[in-house]
Amino acid sequence: MAKAKTGLAPASGGNVSTRPAPPAPRPAIRVQSESLHDGEGSPGTSGQPVAKPTHLPSSVFKELEIVRDPSNLFHQTIEQVLISAQLVGLKHHQQIILAQPKNEIMVHFPVLMDDGHHKLFKGYRVQHNNALGPYKGGLRYHPEVSLDDVKALAVLMTMKCSLVRVPFGGGKGGVKCNPRELSRDELMRVTRRFCSAISNQIGPNYDIPAPDVGTNAQVMAWFADTYAQMTPELNRNDTLAVITGKPVEMGGSLGREKATGQGLVDILKEMLPELGIDITKMTYSLIGFGNVGGWTGRLLSKCGAKLVAVLDHTGAINNDQGIDTAALSVHVDKTSGVAGFRGAEAIDEIQFYSRPVDVFIPAALEQMITPKQAKLINAKVVAEGANAPTTPEGDAVLLQRGIEILPAILCNAGGVTVSYFEWVQNKSSVYWTADVVDERLNNHMVMAARRTKLARHKYECDMRTAAYCAAIEQIGKVYDLRGVFP
Repeated sequence: MAKAKTGLAPASGGNVSTRPAPPAPRPAIRVQSESLHDGEGSPGTSGQPVAKPTHLPSSVFKELEIVRDPSNLFHQTIEQVLISAQLVGLKHHQQIILAQPKNEIMVHFPVLMDDGHHKLFKGYRVQHNNALGPYKGGLRYHPEVSLDDVKALAVLMTMKCSLVRVPFGGGKGGVKCNPRELSRDELMRVTRRFCSAISNQIGPNYDIPAPDVGTNAQVMAWFADTYAQMTPELNRNDTLAVITGKPVEMGGSLGREKATGQGLVDILKEMLPELGIDITKMTYSLIGFGNVGGWTGRLLSKCGAKLVAVLDHTGAINNDQGIDTAALSVHVDKTSGVAGFRGAEAIDEIQFYSRPVDVFIPAALEQMITPKQAKLINAKVVAEGANAPTTPEGDAVLLQRGIEILPAILCNAGGVTVSYFEWVQNKSSVYWTADVVDERLNNHMVMAARRTKLARHKYECDMRTAAYCAAIEQIGKVYDLRGVFP
């Protein structure tokens, strides 16, 4: 997906903050694909070459007749999956299964607009893999929703579910629209029409959607109600369990709204001590202050961490003394952006990325950190709160500069984990307290972090590759047990 526009003017003078050069990169490696690799083994953490995979991603692409586009998010994601799959020794037939979604659903549906005319909308639901359980993944309303982006996000959901060990497979969906340009009634009609268009392809035991960018609990409530009208043969608990992220009054789980931010904080608490960062004293910056960024900021503030800079689609702000995250949340709720917040000064985009911090957290859209931004980032750690916020080229720059990357399939997995909790509660008609949700979420996140660290040591690779390896190992074990029918 294209980078979000910030609406910021170029710097008009002044010095950009600097900090001492980062430490020399550790010898952690990423096994590169044929198009990026010179054919020689790369040094691992032991200083010895890592064996080159027998089948490079390009050979799988050729077999499946995929013409690789370096700027295509789906191709980038599959390449990373295949690199990791080959590193763990995943069987070839399992690699080609993971390289393409099982189902790609595209629908067009008319919606009555407030002015009396009908507008045709395009919607998607991609079901990538269900080896571990029912498909699971969000519904995105955004003007740049495309099939390949939805496919990529479905793959990432497969990886996340496997890494945190929840019994779901990966799915994703969305509608190509701008929800900010729709009235409340138009948004409701788009949701109901979309639900009716895909109602035969989802179900509480088959494919369970959830909120994503541009959707929220209210949208999920309309979706659940519409599904109930479309499936009168199902009981109430089953119709509720078809979607997660619902309002608590309609069967939603306590803790679901903050789940992604809470999961990210749990990961930081587990990972930062080994990286020499004290979370109670750290400084950090955020891209995005919506659901994920907002909750991350508020939760980290309770830990004692100091938010010093934020960037979103309206502009960038900075306060060396720390930004009041509660006050900023109120401002963003009123204005839909951080621009104009009185508790900080406006800065330009270059100043934002160059701002010295301990941890840099991209929590907005995909593909926002290209080599240009990666060269500016002045942090010890990048913790990916958004899905795939870093391009492969940007990733390479960060690694070369010695900046640790905590990958999205680890940091962003709190949302799907608590969605799983909501689904379990709906199916069992037993609802948990917020403390129980937080405790169980923490357990899943901490164990996922430890699996990632173990895989990093085992495969002598960077943290992103390690997270994929830990996820793919689980999928491979399940396929070995299940086999392929017939």
